[in-house]
Order: sequence, then structure tokens, then C-alpha cells
Amino acid sequence: MKKQALTLVGVLSLVLAAGSAFAQSSQEIRANVPFNFVVNHVELPAGQYSITTIGGGNEILVLRGLNNKTVKIVNANAAQANKPADRTKLVFRVYGDRYFLSQIWTEGDERGRALPKSDLESETAKDMTTPHDMILFASVR
Repeated sequence: MKKQALTLVGVLSLVLAAGSAFAQSSQEIRANVPFNFVVNHVELPAGQYSITTIGGGNEILVLRGLNNKTVKIVNANAAQANKPADRTKLVFRVYGDRYFLSQIWTEGDERGRALPKSDLESETAKDMTTPHDMILFASVR
């Protein structure tokens, strides 16, 4: 009985340690987006946003509008750079007056997140000239 109790305490300790390590690695990015933008097929209003990850990896992002009660959950792919990002930033692909969130980078990290091109973005791209990128700097909390 004593051996089972010690085993249980050991397992619980490992679970708690892993959970706290994960919680410490999860960061919140905050950005003030001054224009409406599209994530997947949904247009989000301009405003202050918080971006966090959920799950074991960084594949699932949660965008929360801090002043407009918007919540959007989106799958993201890993992106790799040759050198660490010099600043935390959001990258938007711009077609005319339409902004599509395409990448998220955290200062000091070589790995970022890339949002897949949505059907709406592909459709918009057919009607527009070559897009350009717009970078919006953000902060980590």
C-alpha cells in the first residue's frame, strides 16, 4: 500500500511539473490592429487583440478581441526563419483594401506560425494584383 501511494505521488508530481512547464512556455501576444482583417473566412473588426495558443503545440491559435468580444480559433502551421525575429509582429497579406492575417512571429524565436491561405483569400487574389505584406508590431505578455 505504501509503495502504491509513493508511486501515485511520483506520477502526480511529474504531471504537475509538466503542466507548469507548459503553462510557462505559453505566451500571450497583444496587438492593436487599426483595420478590419480576415482570418480564414471571417472578417474581424479593428481593435485590440490577444493571441494565445492552446493544446500541446502551437498549432491552435485563439484570437480574442479585447474591446469587441470577438473570439476566433484557427489552426496554424509552423514557419521557420533563418534567424530569430527581431520583434514580435503580425504579418498581413494585403490585396487592395483587404487584409488577411498570414504569419505571427515572436521576438527572439526562429519559429513562427503561418496561417494557411483560405478559400476567401484565394478568391480575392484572383481579382487583385500582386499582394504586398503589411507588418504590425505587437507585444508579448
